[in-house]
Amino acid sequence: ETIAFIGSTGSGKSTLINLIPRFYDVTDGEVLVDGVNVKDYTLKALHDKIGYVPQKAVMFTGTVKSNVCYGNKSVSEEEMKKAIDVAQGTEFVSKMDKTYDAHIARGGTNVSGGQKQRLAIARAIAKKPEIYIFDDSFSALDFKTDAALREELMKSCKKTGSTVLLVAQRISSILHADQIIVLDEGRMVGKGTHQELIKSCRIYQEIASSQLSKEELANV
Repeated sequence: ETIAFIGSTGSGKSTLINLIPRFYDVTDGEVLVDGVNVKDYTLKALHDKIGYVPQKAVMFTGTVKSNVCYGNKSVSEEEMKKAIDVAQGTEFVSKMDKTYDAHIARGGTNVSGGQKQRLAIARAIAKKPEIYIFDDSFSALDFKTDAALREELMKSCKKTGSTVLLVAQRISSILHADQIIVLDEGRMVGKGTHQELIKSCRIYQEIASSQLSKEELANV
């Protein structure tokens, strides 16, 4: 399934999903992955299941290829190229000097914010994880690239049976999620599909009407 999280800034979206890879631990209750408390996994076993793309994409000194293959050294050339393609990066990579062997500076200072995000997303895809976590990872992409990337990603995830957890500020990024969780001041105030929430959740209605016109909402 694709589960999306939306809410205003400071509502707890990143805090919530960062409990899954144990960037910090719950103070009450528990987080289960495959029915097992995350605290009962070794960190390596837990992180091996997860492909995580943070809000600020991280790039390492090296090449396009070494950055994309960072989380899975056994990725074939074909799989690496496919991951970049799904992440909508083929066009800009093909224009770089030496293409897949093009130099990436420390921190990715020689590529744009949107290009960094796409390479970070390609890295997660190349890892072939059971769980994808995207923490507002599409924010630097234009709407067209965002839509194309999500469509290809969902096709890829359906083949592998991966779960996608998606934090977003833009409601257009999450309209077709199987389930949307609406957060407000650290609490869940709505849960359902877009169609269900637009009828039942005041905060979701406010977010939707502030970002989309009545015409756009009617056409979802």
